[in-house]
This record gives sequence, C-alpha cells and structure tokens, in this order.
Amino acid sequence: MCDKVRRRTFLADVGLGFTGLALGSMFQRDSLAADTTPVERGPHFVPRAKSVIWLFMTGGVSHMETFDPKPALTKFGGMSIDDTPCSGVLKDPRLNKNLRVVNARKKNWKTIYPLQVGVKQASSTGMLISDQWPNLEKRLADIAFVRGMWTTDDNHGAQLQFHTGRHMLDGMFPSIGSWVQYGLGSLNDNLPQFVVLGGPPLDRFGGNACHRANYLGTEYDGVPIAIDPVNPLPFGQPGSDVSRQEQEAGIRLVGDLNRLATVEYPEDGDLRARIKSYELAFRMQRSMPGIFKFEEESAETRELYGLDAAPTQEFGRMCLSARRLVERGVRFVQIYAGGGMGRWDTHGDSKKKLADNCLGADRPIAGLLADLSRRGLLDETIVCFVTEFGRTPGGQGEKATGREHHPYGFTVWLAGGGIKGGVVHGATDEIGFHAVEGRHYVTDIHATVLHLLGLDSRRLEFPGRRRLDVDHGEPIQEILA
Repeated sequence: MCDKVRRRTFLADVGLGFTGLALGSMFQRDSLAADTTPVERGPHFVPRAKSVIWLFMTGGVSHMETFDPKPALTKFGGMSIDDTPCSGVLKDPRLNKNLRVVNARKKNWKTIYPLQVGVKQASSTGMLISDQWPNLEKRLADIAFVRGMWTTDDNHGAQLQFHTGRHMLDGMFPSIGSWVQYGLGSLNDNLPQFVVLGGPPLDRFGGNACHRANYLGTEYDGVPIAIDPVNPLPFGQPGSDVSRQEQEAGIRLVGDLNRLATVEYPEDGDLRARIKSYELAFRMQRSMPGIFKFEEESAETRELYGLDAAPTQEFGRMCLSARRLVERGVRFVQIYAGGGMGRWDTHGDSKKKLADNCLGADRPIAGLLADLSRRGLLDETIVCFVTEFGRTPGGQGEKATGREHHPYGFTVWLAGGGIKGGVVHGATDEIGFHAVEGRHYVTDIHATVLHLLGLDSRRLEFPGRRRLDVDHGEPIQEILA
C-alpha cells in the first residue's frame, strides 16, 4: 500500500518529528504559486496597459442626460411615444417580450419625459455631452463613448451582471477584477492586486459577489479597503498591546502550522488562500496606510480632485486613492460610487439628483484623468466609467419627476491605455430607447479590458469549467488606438 501514500503526506509525517522546519523553509521558497493557479501567469501577448480603474456608478446612469443627449425628448416631452415619429421603436424585435410586459404594468411609461439637463457640443471634439460635466468636457479627447450597450436584467441585479457577465438567475461567476488578477498576478507583493473602494451593491442585487472570484478561489477576491490612514484594512491591525516583534513571531508560527496543513491537504484551495491572505495582511500593515496620506500631495493636486469642497470630497478621495494605488502597482481598483442601490437610481426628483450626482463626480473624474496623464500613468492605466443600465425615455408615474430602469440601450466610456480618445462608437435611436448601432453586451467591455492588458480570456482556463461565448465577449476594435 506504500505506493498509495502521497509523497507530501509522507514528508509531512516525518517532518513533524523535526518540528516542520525543513517543510516550512521549503514552502517559503515555493510561495505556493504553482499550486494555486492552473494557468501561466502573465500576458498572452504584448499588453497596452498594466492596470484598471473601474468607476462603477451604482443605480443606473441616465444615458440621455449624461453622455448620449437626446434633444428629441424635450421636443416631444409630454407626448405618448405612440403619437411621435419615434413610435417605431416599440416594434423593434430586440425588445425583450417579458421585460416589455413588466414595463407595460407601470403607468405612464410611454409618456416622454423631457430632458432635465442642457446639451452641449464640446469644442475640442464635437462630441455631445450634457452641460452637467464642464470639467470632464475638457478631457473628452481622452475618452471613447460606447453608446450601444445593452443588458438583460431590468432590476439592479444588473449590477452583478455587469461585473460577472451573467444574470443573477445563472448563479455566481468570477468578476472582471478577479479574472484580471487571476491572469496577470502581482505587480507589488506588498499590496492586494484587486482593491475595492466604496460600498458594494445591496445583497439582493449581488452585494460582495460583484467583486468576488467565485470558482477561481477566494485568493482572487477583491479586497475592500477603507480610506483611512490609520486603519485602512478593517480588522487588519493587531491590538495596541501587541509589539511588532510579537506579531512577526505569531505570523511565522501560524504560517508554519498552515503550511504543514497544506502538505496534508494539498488540494484545499481555501487553506492556501487563507495562508496568502495572512501573509499579505501582515505586509499590508506597513505599506497600505501611506496610500491614504493625502497630505503628501500638493495643495494643487488635492484641489484638482475636489478635496477642498464638500460636494466632491468623498468621490475625490476615492479617485485620488485609485491613482495612488495603481502608481504603487495595484492591478485593478474597483470603485463603487453611491453604494447600496445607488445615487444614480433617479426614479424621482431627477433634475436635482442628476445635478448633485454630476457635481460630485465631474471634477474628481476629470482630475483623475488629468493627474494620470501628467504623471505618465494614463498610457498604462485603463479608466472605465460604467453602470448597470440606462433610464427610460418615458417618465415614471402619472406625475413623473424621474425615469425607470432601462436595459435596452445605455452608455459607458473608457479612457487611457490603448483607447482611442475623442470618439463615439455605437448609437441609440432618436429618443434613446434601443441600442441600434454598434450594439454590445456587457462582456464586450470585459473583453476589451482584458485585451488591452494582454489577456485572451479563452486561454484563461479553469479545470472543470466550460465558459460560453457570451462569457468571453469580443474586444471593441473601433475604440482601440
């Protein structure tokens, strides 16, 4: 029966007699990387970028009142879609029948709700944009609008769908940030490679699953970080009565014991992930706090991000943190703007909410693009402005002051490494109902990001998992430089 004894189990048994010192040394050298990743780390071809800043606007940004302005909504405001030249959009075969029934139950959904913003044509690029983005307008030469987006979930479960490519009813799948970390590995072993800032969606809409790795293994989950120079990693600091020497000794002991356990249970991925997380958390205690010491930045830089004004301070701190993180070698920074259901969920009082939301985001995002550019980081960093869906051309309710959820057509944008700036790809119809040109499901955004990072998603294999074509998507060639 000796031939059925695992070599590692045998070594563990004899190694225990020597206090596991030899085994501990061996595993320190091995770093366990070969055991945890069934794919070769690193790009499959020459990358155009190294990192991603993923700005997720929770709630569903109104595309026609931000980056796909529709003056026809004001022209036909108060009229039924049936009575306008736009009535043909309701007969479009791409309109999902089941979702159409849901919308039909909502009163007044066909009555066109006028634009709640002004429309401006940028002098530098000729691109149309709402007048709520005066600072971002100056950076349009960096940006590619993708106006033909569509998805299939008309509730906020679309937040999970945008991050994983799958509807909630399909189950749980790895998020885009997890795939990036899984495929590329680390640029800085003292920092997590997938960092999450801001509050995630509500649990019923995906919650933490929007930044989880699922079957890839917990070591590829996004790591939530608080913007706090004292304690950025929740529950990651030792007690005040524990010295650095005591902590180091404890970490070494736990590491030795855990590594012995990996010899006994070499296929326990959760155990390996736990070992890595302990070690990473220990290293992070020294390296992470400095990222949030904004006083190290010049007054001009802090002002650029809006840290000097109440409306822009919260989001500005997240954007500045994102720049400092990618500058130090973090692969993927995911920012949830709004948290929970999201500030962009403008069912009512939309004029004020849009003004407040745009005011809070415009200056920090424009500042982020400008700061990355002047530091030479924009060429190697992809910035993505994304949201789960758009909003309806019609209003919500008999006395509408806002818009409903709308998965049939909406806008996102990308900028930075490998992106052709100053372009518009795709289009919705005259009132923003359907994506009619350059139509893209959400995984085409994933595929574009992976492509620019030098990754071919079809080569990111995982044992026992067969991915569908829709899971991979296709890079959007029209916006690549």
